[in-house]
Amino acid sequence: MFGAIPSHYLILASSIGAVFMGILVLFVRIRSQNKPVNVRKIIIPPLAMSTGAFMFLFEEFRVAPMQILEATLLGLLFSTVLIATSKLEVRDASIFLKRSKAFAFILIGLLVLRIVLKSVFSSSLDVGELGGMFFLLAWSMIIPWRLSMLRQYKKLEKSLTRMNS
Repeated sequence: MFGAIPSHYLILASSIGAVFMGILVLFVRIRSQNKPVNVRKIIIPPLAMSTGAFMFLFEEFRVAPMQILEATLLGLLFSTVLIATSKLEVRDASIFLKRSKAFAFILIGLLVLRIVLKSVFSSSLDVGELGGMFFLLAWSMIIPWRLSMLRQYKKLEKSLTRMNS
């Protein structure tokens, strides 16, 4: 599928794409802190991302079981950082994402680490395999993070309901 394009160009293009996505996430996160959170806003990103799993229908993106384990464990490790910096709070009888200056630095740090890892592993892994591994890493990072946010949300929602009763 990618045979006509040299792999170093694909790695460069995907890294540039990752930087733009990181910038977009930062802006979305900053804007979302001014609007109340709801269940839909918490669960839609992982649901939307799940369509990316269709990549595994194509042989180029399939990864070995050990690579699945490595990518998943690394994603779970990274999710702990996101969970630690994503707290919800009650303001004006609504639930908001609490402002965190650390989140921007953590997101940038994760992005830089992702680019470095991609550069290191691109010499030993096929571009498609690498894409599959990074999808698994991101998926295993976003699911625990969003589940944690959903748990926090439900707990705060319950306390708000009791206060308003």
